[in-house]
Amino acid sequence: MAKIHVLDLQFLGEEQTIAAFLIETSAGPLLIETGPHSTFAQLQRQLSIHDYQVADIKHVLLTHIHLDHAGAAWAFAKQGAQVYVHPTGYAHLADPSKLIDSARRIYQDQMDTLWGDMQAIPADQLRTVENGEILQIGDTKIIAHHTPGHAIHHIAWQIEDTLFTGDVAGVCIVGDVVVPPCPPPDIHIEDWLQSIALMRTMAPKRLLLTHYGQVTQVSHHLDQLTEILLAWRDWIKPYYDAATPAEEIVPAFQDYVANHLISKGIDKKGLVQYEYANPIWMSVAGLLRYWKKHNPSA
Repeated sequence: MAKIHVLDLQFLGEEQTIAAFLIETSAGPLLIETGPHSTFAQLQRQLSIHDYQVADIKHVLLTHIHLDHAGAAWAFAKQGAQVYVHPTGYAHLADPSKLIDSARRIYQDQMDTLWGDMQAIPADQLRTVENGEILQIGDTKIIAHHTPGHAIHHIAWQIEDTLFTGDVAGVCIVGDVVVPPCPPPDIHIEDWLQSIALMRTMAPKRLLLTHYGQVTQVSHHLDQLTEILLAWRDWIKPYYDAATPAEEIVPAFQDYVANHLISKGIDKKGLVQYEYANPIWMSVAGLLRYWKKHNPSA
């Protein structure tokens, strides 16, 4: 069985908010997720704990192209790595200018602090991966499962009975408290529910979440994710129908989510971890966009 290490990238100095995953194979180490470039120095330190350097990583597998998952992929490509990505995400890694411009409009002067740099990856170092495609890297077989819902360019990677879920299995930092990250632009609840159903059919023994770490009670976890995803969808609908400005919705939704987390035993530190992993204002924007696109009465 492949040897897997969870690497804590300590995003914004907080532990257990973003992970990358180091997998040791007979052909050398590979990485699933890179985190943002702002945590690249921490990622290097984490690799060194296992006696590896950036140049040792020849294969980087991305669940999707959001900056908290893929922002440092280019730095590995500069050291010779091949980067594996969903076909829809390919163009944005080959030319990240639109991705960067969009992020900078959102984050403004916080862009560099949050995400760091992002550069183009040469086309010959980008490999698109189809749904169900099998990669064989040394003695390790990796199956790509296209899993839209959080993002149209999302892949869950399967190694034996372990599934690396990116964001499609939600955020779960403390205990079994799950929340669904719902940023714009392509949240699609129905697709997400189908992806959850697909994960059930795989019957993995464990999930490895980028936010954050190992889940072994898989069915219970997916039940919780489904329940809260639908609750968030339904909570935002009256505000959408009333054309309430997002800036008025955000504090109410923050209170709603915080009260839910506190009711589950999440303390102040935990609230910070969940917010860093899944900023609530982003989910307001994403869910409003979802209803604009998918409202049956529109």
